[in-house]
Amino acid sequence: MTTDRSRLDHDVCGPPDAPLLVLGPSLGTSRTLWEPYVGDLADRYRVLRFDLPGHGDSPARELVDTRPGRTTVAALADLVLALADEQGRETFCYAGVSLGGAIGTWLAARHPDRISALALICTSAHFGGPEPWLDRAELVRREGMKPLVESSPARWFGDAGTAESEFGRSLVRGLTTVDPAGYAACCDALATFDVRTELPNIQAPTWVVGGERDVATPLEHARELTDGIPGAVLRTADCAHLALEDPAAVRGVLDAVHAPAG
Repeated sequence: MTTDRSRLDHDVCGPPDAPLLVLGPSLGTSRTLWEPYVGDLADRYRVLRFDLPGHGDSPARELVDTRPGRTTVAALADLVLALADEQGRETFCYAGVSLGGAIGTWLAARHPDRISALALICTSAHFGGPEPWLDRAELVRREGMKPLVESSPARWFGDAGTAESEFGRSLVRGLTTVDPAGYAACCDALATFDVRTELPNIQAPTWVVGGERDVATPLEHARELTDGIPGAVLRTADCAHLALEDPAAVRGVLDAVHAPAG
């Protein structure tokens, strides 16, 4: 069990005896990314949403070593396992977007006995070479979040209507409150993430959503996940990186993630 100094801030809703479903957000967003789905999910699951270090209500420096190059997806995944342990769950379902999806992929590949079902949304087994992520981490450490607030909407949203919606604007406002140290640490984690050779180790039933308008993790990334994970099912969606433009596709995979978790 972890102490208060090593736990991600989170919320839990739904019947205490229902299967546990853990929801992981993307880089730069918080647990509010899942707000459109939580009400329906809480009818069937014990739903746990968490904030990444430095995002939402999870402090950065209390949770990870934020010095350059020290944070890994494995370390973030360990924090998620600690949350499941606190809920008294040996196994659980998991769904995640982007970095949240990478955490789920790592968990399913390295801890196959813990993940009973998996939904991977607009994510990848490998987010390209390390240099762009290390450059972004350095930029944020040097200049704060302003450059990302200016550039992220073009990656996050597929059209102006989504970007200018109340929910879209709230996500961008949330980005302004992210701790640069936590954001940079998460960039460091993505820089070294590569589980392409480990995908065959995943045993959980897996559904993958690939966005046709996703410029951050293009559709070929979703195909690579589907081809590498035994039995994985690919669902293409008319969406950009946060999958906001096609909520029916996201609901479809969340409905499919029904394996019992004890």
